[in-house]
Amino acid sequence: MSGERRQRLAPRLAEAGLDALLVWSSPNRRYLSGFTGSSAYLLAGADGRGLLLTDFRYLEQAAAQAPGWTVIRHGRDVWSDLAGQAAAAGWRTVGVEADHVTLAAFRRLEAAGEARGITWRPVSGLVEGLRLVKTPDEVEAVRAAAALARRALEAVWPRLVPGVSEAEVALELECTMRRLGAEAEAFPTIVASGPRGSLPHARPGPRRLEAGDLVTIDFGARLDGYHSDETVTVGIGAAAAAHPLRPVYEVVRRAQAAGIAAIRPGVPASAVDRAARGVIEEAGYGEAFGHSTGHGVGLEVHEAPWAAAQPPVDYVLEPGMILTVEPGIYLPGRGGVRLEDTLVVTETGCERLTTWDKDWRTT
Repeated sequence: MSGERRQRLAPRLAEAGLDALLVWSSPNRRYLSGFTGSSAYLLAGADGRGLLLTDFRYLEQAAAQAPGWTVIRHGRDVWSDLAGQAAAAGWRTVGVEADHVTLAAFRRLEAAGEARGITWRPVSGLVEGLRLVKTPDEVEAVRAAAALARRALEAVWPRLVPGVSEAEVALELECTMRRLGAEAEAFPTIVASGPRGSLPHARPGPRRLEAGDLVTIDFGARLDGYHSDETVTVGIGAAAAAHPLRPVYEVVRRAQAAGIAAIRPGVPASAVDRAARGVIEEAGYGEAFGHSTGHGVGLEVHEAPWAAAQPPVDYVLEPGMILTVEPGIYLPGRGGVRLEDTLVVTETGCERLTTWDKDWRTT
């Protein structure tokens, strides 16, 4: 698989006028080579060749995980080693992932390359463009992560009772995901109860759940490198049936359904945002929905495509693309509601990969 992906990258490099690309990003490195260690550099050539430079700690791992790549041990001066290997391969114009390399690192590369006739050129999106459309195996990896996260929430559900703290809920959910086999949580779990529900990215705190509360839980698992992402908002106990934000919940539910219904091949990702946002604006809550409607999910929990009003690139949806739909309404002093699913674009529409029922539900 890694060799096939490198071969797909090669013509993109040639079209960009590059002899090779220095791959710095960890997700891009894993996507191209399969290597999961924390320290390595890829040099992927437009001629199809590939070098993986790493230190002593990862030589055995790299050889096992990255077949088809020439594994090279770099020394203390990694900048000189990168420039030297590029020069030895005959690669004179080498792209550098501008979105991932610091200015200080780029200057060191320039200094090392100058003596060897290497020109480093900042570029963006060359590998990310390959990652946009997922293979069936990648879709199943995200589905498996989502199924694991759902099992964890089901296990923790009985603990969503008055008296337990947000922090305790988050810890239990994260530990349960790990016990079920997750590598880690996909991101720090969000648990926001009562009036704290107006904080879109609230950190779980000491506040204890109360009868009648609404609680927003944004959670996900990482499994085999791939992430899931899902958000539920639930009521605590029968008293929540009369919660004053119940009508707001229904607005968000309709907005999410409209966004999901907009997903199909040939539609720009921004249309998904417009569909969901229009429902919320029509209900009079437009100012209370201040973030984008969705994002891609894969080796990163936030990646392209972006379902936003003005995304950096407004990608046209294709079968195999994965994105979330997560509208929310946030009312300071009162609380908030967010509902999120992760979906894959199909030939005729989309399919949910996260499966928690988003109809109104209480514990």
